[in-house]
Amino acid sequence: MGQFINVPWPIYATDPNWVPPLKFERRIHFSRHNPYFKHAKWRAWLAYRGHRAVGRISAQIDQLRIDKYNDRTGHFGMLEAEDCHEVFSALFETAETWLRSNDVQTIQGPFNFSINDECGLLVEGFDSPPSVMMGHARPYYATHVEYNGYKKIKDVVAYRMHPDFTITTTMEKIIQRSTRVRKGQFKLRPLRRDQIFDEIEILRDIFNDAWQDNWGFVPFTVAEFKDLGTMLKSLVNKDFIKIGEIDGDPVSFIVCLPNINESIADLNGRLFPLGWLTLLWRLKVSHPKSVRVALMGIRKPYQGGLTGSGISLAMINSIKQPVIRQGATEVEMGWILEENKSMRNIIEAIGGKVVKRYRVYEKSISTGLT
Repeated sequence: MGQFINVPWPIYATDPNWVPPLKFERRIHFSRHNPYFKHAKWRAWLAYRGHRAVGRISAQIDQLRIDKYNDRTGHFGMLEAEDCHEVFSALFETAETWLRSNDVQTIQGPFNFSINDECGLLVEGFDSPPSVMMGHARPYYATHVEYNGYKKIKDVVAYRMHPDFTITTTMEKIIQRSTRVRKGQFKLRPLRRDQIFDEIEILRDIFNDAWQDNWGFVPFTVAEFKDLGTMLKSLVNKDFIKIGEIDGDPVSFIVCLPNINESIADLNGRLFPLGWLTLLWRLKVSHPKSVRVALMGIRKPYQGGLTGSGISLAMINSIKQPVIRQGATEVEMGWILEENKSMRNIIEAIGGKVVKRYRVYEKSISTGLT
């Protein structure tokens, strides 16, 4: 697994915007301790030139996805390779052959490993580092993916803006109107850290309800969100997570993460011997100067119209002051489906600009033909 993890280092050696992942974290992600593998199976391969690894790819089949959509779709992911058609083609051919042998008819990707992890191939926005839990790529990757017969199925985008955005008078009226919903009064509260795993289950329940009709949705399991809860408890300011309630009933949430990528960029993937101390200092004392709104959801009965817009604005506005107090000067929001016009309009209205675009590809492999 060490060679698989190490493949990206020479590929991005001259790319100042690549953030080396923590090797310790990658080993856990690829291990049996990753709760994703309780409902999925996968294989991974390396491409060699002589004795040197020059590319890698994974293929995975998620039973939760198959159960929900009743189709035979598998995924590819973890794609990294040098600028060579032969290498990319060999990687794809190998992954497709394994998926086809498992009765998969359509392949989508990249997913590292699922849609709830890093997803999509960076196709715009190579001039800045990725935020936490977002991917990076060389510009030539898209050319090689498309050369191998893959077509765009979906784009997702990421926005960035200054946290000191302006809520206009009109927006304030929308927020006020939405907080007087038909069932009672809408209020936002911070995460209750002393009840973290009960709180995490609330977030999971809202997320799975809110996102169930979105493209590619696969529900988070209890174990997957418990993993997330462990990270949130140790790394995230409780005021960066807000839960919206109507008369005490949780109906929405927002999760804002410190941009850990900013803190690990110069560690070269190593936490030992002194990387741990450096990382803790940067996260707890000096604080990253950027953050990412990674998760947000509103229960389906409250989506759409002024109610949905107002609750979304209220949630985004609720993290403004906590983020500013911690010294952040940039907020990333994403990923967001390109056709999600309502959310995109809200973000653009408060100054958000698209800085990155990620593409999900698809290919039929039922007969081995494109």
